[in-house]
Amino acid sequence: MGFTLAALDLVFPAFCSICEGTLGAGRRDPLCGRCWGAITRLAAPWCHVCGASSPTAVTFDGPHRVEHGREGAAAPTTGGVGLPSPGRSSESCDSGEWVTQPVEGVAPSRPCSTCTADPPQYDYARSAAVYEGALREALHAFKFSGKRALARPLGDLAIEQCVASLLAGIEAVTRPRWLARVRATRPQSDLPAAERRVNVRGAFQASRAVAGRHVLVVDDVLTTGATLGECARALRDGGARCVGVLTVARVLHAAV
Repeated sequence: MGFTLAALDLVFPAFCSICEGTLGAGRRDPLCGRCWGAITRLAAPWCHVCGASSPTAVTFDGPHRVEHGREGAAAPTTGGVGLPSPGRSSESCDSGEWVTQPVEGVAPSRPCSTCTADPPQYDYARSAAVYEGALREALHAFKFSGKRALARPLGDLAIEQCVASLLAGIEAVTRPRWLARVRATRPQSDLPAAERRVNVRGAFQASRAVAGRHVLVVDDVLTTGATLGECARALRDGGARCVGVLTVARVLHAAV
């Protein structure tokens, strides 16, 4: 397979959908190894509700923690982005990646202050990576430029980063006929955070097929959580037993 791929690249050079460079080592077709490696992954969540977690940069030298978007931080910070999971400590493995380990006698993950004060409509949310740079470009190319081949690496990213932290018992991923938009709304990107919930309120309706099910809603980006929260509300109204959210990317420092 490797020889065949190399031969095809020699005759028909393959270029990255984002930077238009050759794919090279570490490639996740149609993303080159460098663009794939430049995506800032999110570590295991320290809030089990909204999924807030610490960013981890993956480079060709090995993954390492990022402190508030700055590379090279050697340990978690003491507040905001960079907190380790409650009940876990951070240690560096041989590859240089910061991993979390359980701490004996400390309680497991709890809701963050935001989720405690204003619980979201969904039961839990998980995101794979930070919405910036190469990942933002890849999502835009997939959504607005018709580069459908990017679905595979974007899907792989969500699965690789999030599958271990999803709640057990998922019975279905939302299907087109299960959740429908019932009224037009303004583009959320045009609105400030405070107006987004109002904009989508009552905009979705769920089929009764969701009744009694644990449903996972899959989307591209979690920003303020307004749209996904309204989707979850509709699924609840339809009788869903549990509603989870899985997104490829997450905008950091946005209220959920």
